[in-house]
Amino acid sequence: MSIVKRNEVLRNIKKELKKNTSLSSDNAVFKLINNNLNSKEDWKLFENAFNQADNDFFARVKEKHPELNNNDLKFCAYLRLNLSSKEIAPLLNISPKSVEVRRYRLRKKLDLSHEMNLTDYVLSI
Repeated sequence: MSIVKRNEVLRNIKKELKKNTSLSSDNAVFKLINNNLNSKEDWKLFENAFNQADNDFFARVKEKHPELNNNDLKFCAYLRLNLSSKEIAPLLNISPKSVEVRRYRLRKKLDLSHEMNLTDYVLSI
């Protein structure tokens, strides 16, 4: 959740800078903010902590659904934490509507019926 808060602050800083300065988007300040918003180190830390807390969840998901890519696994982890679309959106640096689209696409990849709740399915793995 601290990652969510940090990303939210960085996005607000970026928005204010765009609004109140004449800096271009390829300025060093914007590059620094963007690099910290999309940090792969954050994901590695999260993945390690998550695996320690939830005994090899990623291995079980990969075994059951080998067609899932890393982004799908990351999304499954957030669902496993029972986060809402509004909470997942800042973690992935996307809009809540895009999170809903991701949910739909993941349901299709997992071949879930309409009756099965995606979050419940991920929690059951």
